Amino acid sequence: METRNVSDLEGFTDEFAEYPFHNFLDWFIKINDPVEKFKAQPTYIISEWVFITSAVVCLIHSFVVGGRWKYLWLGCFLQGLALEMLALWAPDIDFYWHSQSTIMLVGRRLPLHITLLYPLFMYIAAYTVAHLKLPMWAEPLAAGLGQVLIDLPYDIICVKFLHWTWHDTDPITFDRHYWVPWTSYFFHLSYGVTFHFALNFWRRCITGTDDKGEVSCIKKEVLCALLGGLCGIPVGILHFLVFYYPLHNIYGIHNENCFLIVVGLYMILVWSADRNPTLGARLHSGEHGHWSRLLIILNLVVHYGVYLSFAIFGSPENEVSIGMHEIAGPCDEYITVPTAFGEGLRKRKYLCLEDYDEPYFDFHCQPGGMLPSEGVQWYTICGTPFTNQAEYISIMATICIFAAIIFYNLLFKSSRTLVHKVKQKML
Repeated sequence: METRNVSDLEGFTDEFAEYPFHNFLDWFIKINDPVEKFKAQPTYIISEWVFITSAVVCLIHSFVVGGRWKYLWLGCFLQGLALEMLALWAPDIDFYWHSQSTIMLVGRRLPLHITLLYPLFMYIAAYTVAHLKLPMWAEPLAAGLGQVLIDLPYDIICVKFLHWTWHDTDPITFDRHYWVPWTSYFFHLSYGVTFHFALNFWRRCITGTDDKGEVSCIKKEVLCALLGGLCGIPVGILHFLVFYYPLHNIYGIHNENCFLIVVGLYMILVWSADRNPTLGARLHSGEHGHWSRLLIILNLVVHYGVYLSFAIFGSPENEVSIGMHEIAGPCDEYITVPTAFGEGLRKRKYLCLEDYDEPYFDFHCQPGGMLPSEGVQWYTICGTPFTNQAEYISIMATICIFAAIIFYNLLFKSSRTLVHKVKQKML
């Protein structure tokens, strides 16, 4: 493998068992030089700023179309922030490590743009699906499915390009699809579905209606967004307990099957609900779309186009991730992961450098292929080339075509563009 010269990258030779933070502010937020980060991981920095820009475009869109959409954006952001914090501080689900982006939060573990992933994916899925005017029990299912469709290219490409790494032996992430855990897709489906159920529940309880165009006072709307974002988490965990843990942990069914069973079930339910569309669920002759849908289309084109272009033109072997990773250490030390049903699942305590099974990274860019020292959590890893680039291009192109058909029908063949006149309660 031809190795590019990366010795001049900032921090290339650094190794830390505990990263030396200077003070609380240094721990809480770190702003890195984007030029230096681009030298190490160009696709990652492109992805980062696409996320930030697209999330802002979604926020602008929410104000343009009116109604409660800006509060849905807020609720998505709050749920995403809470989920990421939970993952960092709950040892049993601390099984992935982000690469270092331009803006890093809380101990160099959380890139700012990851908190904006949720209002981007969830907002677009919810807004486009809302044009079907499905029954209130079916719309959250469709929104969850839409979120998975938006997530697919992101998950598949980003892990290959070292935007993050997964724990090598964690049983929750063990079953993979293009080195993406099936539970990652299940995660987006579960929390996408349960967030919308929770948000609609609190809107009905606090404001008396879940109508997307009828806005209550700011305090009530923010409270609904907060409760929807926070309460969607325990309901999402319950979703896992019902649909995932019995099948996988008790009966040993592969995660792929668990995920596809639930996706198939939700697709049938959504399709059934859409068989008898309500009044206004289909565009009538003479009705025209609002210009605001161009903002959603722009975000979708950029999102899918960026990850397809990475598959076509990217070189994952030239990506270098310098930062937090799974701690390297002895291969014979194991820990037990407790589960909801009482049985313990084993995983290695450390990354075993002798036989790890994460082929999307290695250490070829290090001088002489030098491995990290034992006990370090901050070190350098190197991307690996495509084993079959044509396969990545074909799967990405297929996802893009499928998504184009789905979102075209949602935005152009369903109800008129959802733009709400001001209907605000003062109390």
